[in-house]
Amino acid sequence: MHAHFSAHVYARHSHDAYSFGLTEAGAQQFSCRGGAHTSAAGLLMAFNPDDPHDGRAAADLGYQYRMVHIGPQLVREVLADATGGRGSMPLFADPVLHDPVLRGTLLRLHTALAGGADPLVRDERLTAAVTAMVRRGASGPVRVAADAPGGARARAARRARDLLRERFGEQVPAQELAGAAGLSRFALYRAFRAEYGMTPGDYQRLLRLRRGRELLAGGVTAAQAAAEAGFADQSHFHRWFVRYYGVTPGTYQRAARTR
Repeated sequence: MHAHFSAHVYARHSHDAYSFGLTEAGAQQFSCRGGAHTSAAGLLMAFNPDDPHDGRAAADLGYQYRMVHIGPQLVREVLADATGGRGSMPLFADPVLHDPVLRGTLLRLHTALAGGADPLVRDERLTAAVTAMVRRGASGPVRVAADAPGGARARAARRARDLLRERFGEQVPAQELAGAAGLSRFALYRAFRAEYGMTPGDYQRLLRLRRGRELLAGGVTAAQAAAEAGFADQSHFHRWFVRYYGVTPGTYQRAARTR
């Protein structure tokens, strides 16, 4: 959810999930756990499952915020994968947090969910969000499962890389990628980043961009290049092409034709 409210008043309610409100502008007042709270721009609202709360604007211009809900079962699954079953469910004692790290992690997850990112990217950002939740909100210490030894880690990352190279234009489920590597999803993310300096999702995007660049140089349209390289649409291809190469696909194609 991404919205702006000025006159709307939320009735007292709760969610069956961990719910995080990322306040972007203005301020919101709400009551929760017997107290009154205000979340201004830059702050984070953190509700545990079944935390009753309401909400209203705290300023004349209202407030703008994003809302992220993460179900307890998803949290359990990620924790089981990341900690070998030793992780405890997080419990946030304060419903208003100033935590730039957790906020940034949740913002990246929301952006992936709202922007139609590939399942592999969404899964990576969900894992990052859940582990950040635990490290910053769990009532006790959490032990993360140990990495595979160096040689085994490199071989596992290489198996995942080879699968991504073979099927870079497809949606490769995170569980399938982890199975091919012989690691848990969490261990694979750590191993892959250690070996190649990026997540599997980032690497897959890079492969798609390289293919798209080849297609542009060969004379196909940007729309065709986006589709054949595996991007969801031309706008995604355009945006990432500029981020990676500093020029638009059209500019690159015109330059390639003059060589």
